[in-house]
Amino acid sequence: MPPENAGGVRLHPGEELCFESRRHGIVLARPFLKAFALGAIGGLLFLGGTAGSVLGAFALALAALVAVLAAWRWERTRLVVTTEKVALVRGTMRRRSATIPLQRLDVLELEQSLPGRMLGYGTLVAGPLEIDAVSRPREVCRLLDRLAA
Repeated sequence: MPPENAGGVRLHPGEELCFESRRHGIVLARPFLKAFALGAIGGLLFLGGTAGSVLGAFALALAALVAVLAAWRWERTRLVVTTEKVALVRGTMRRRSATIPLQRLDVLELEQSLPGRMLGYGTLVAGPLEIDAVSRPREVCRLLDRLAA
């Protein structure tokens, strides 16, 4: 029987999935703001007349593309913690995974800004792996601390 697949991470026999999550939605704020600005400019150009209509339509299409690509990247990026490893998996067609075994986890740090503490996200440093915008970072930190012990 082939090993199970959890969030793009292959599990070994006996290995269990402990946590799987997308990055916090805050990562969408900047690209959505850019998309909104492009959309506003596109809308104004589109209403400006024939010459501006083509540029306006282009700006509106670009705004939609920026928003869709950001949402797609967010949807296809996962933080996965198993009983043996922690991994950050990205991508759809070209899947990339950065993994560290829990027994090699010598450094575990959590960095949270004031907005991060208020909104529930932070940067997790697990050995050489640095993952920004982790949802529920304190919970993840406690879990990794317990599993690595």
